[in-house]
Amino acid sequence: MEKHFQFPLQILCLCLLILAATACGSSKKNTQEQEDLSEEPTVQAPLFNADSAYAYVARQVEFGPRVPNTQAHRNCGNYLEAQLKKFGAKVYSQEAELMAYDGTLLKARNLIGVYNPDTRKRVLLCAHWDTRPYADEGEEEKHHTPIDGANDGASGVGVLLEIARQIQLQAPTIGIDIVFFDAEDYGTPEFAKDRYNDTSDTWCLGSRFWGKNPHKPGYKAEFGILLDMVGAKDAVFYKEYISMKYAARYVDEVWEAARNLGYGKYFINANGGGVTDDHEAVIEETGIPCLDIINYDPNSDKGFRDHWHTQNDNMSNIDKNVLKAVGQTVLEVVYNR
Repeated sequence: MEKHFQFPLQILCLCLLILAATACGSSKKNTQEQEDLSEEPTVQAPLFNADSAYAYVARQVEFGPRVPNTQAHRNCGNYLEAQLKKFGAKVYSQEAELMAYDGTLLKARNLIGVYNPDTRKRVLLCAHWDTRPYADEGEEEKHHTPIDGANDGASGVGVLLEIARQIQLQAPTIGIDIVFFDAEDYGTPEFAKDRYNDTSDTWCLGSRFWGKNPHKPGYKAEFGILLDMVGAKDAVFYKEYISMKYAARYVDEVWEAARNLGYGKYFINANGGGVTDDHEAVIEETGIPCLDIINYDPNSDKGFRDHWHTQNDNMSNIDKNVLKAVGQTVLEVVYNR
């Protein structure tokens, strides 16, 4: 006679309940794991040191006006090249003779610091390092006097030098190219517009040359960020017109990062005017979308600050808090790609 084992009904029900609970818990766990995998983790960007950036700005100003064809310009160029090498970059020194608005041949020098050269995904960070040879927005008797360019030139470079230092300490996963453009500020002066053409191509000579002759043939980057006049007290950065036309996605990303970091009072979530600057040359010559973080206020009479292209563009205008806001924002964007 065949024996049949009869499982008590109560025990059977208990086992079924345990199995159901286990399956439910496993399902929830798997769902949670899938959600966790779908979320991009936020990378902790390095902390930008504003004191360090300020010192780099001051050091440039100590050389004197960095006007092409001058000893101060040569000395500062050597310093910038040495700093990029010190911070672990592969450095290219791109020398060129560029013709100014009046026929003067400028011995220009673009400096490029490359990080993670073999990485395909890249971001371009840039600023101009030369200074205006004329204080043509100030008193008439000083129109032919070069300016210190603490804000207009040195501030952007100072921020990028500190970023380079941080990259050496904590390398990002992507490739970074830091470019210091020369001969940006040698455009036709106000006092000479009756004798020479005042066209946009008299400005940004170094960036246009680099765009036509990049340090690496066929160079491409996902996008670029230009820093210009990013150190003055109470600076405001509107969404510049050309940047929005060609790099709107990245403008919004940068401005959102700034707001999330608490720098919304500097990065104004509103459109500003268009500015002739190095980012335009980068866009036109390489096709790389490039945005300009620049202290230009479309609601003011002048647009630029009162010290712009005057003898008052000196260290007294530089604010570490503004350097910090810009530098930390750029680091946040670079390290979370």
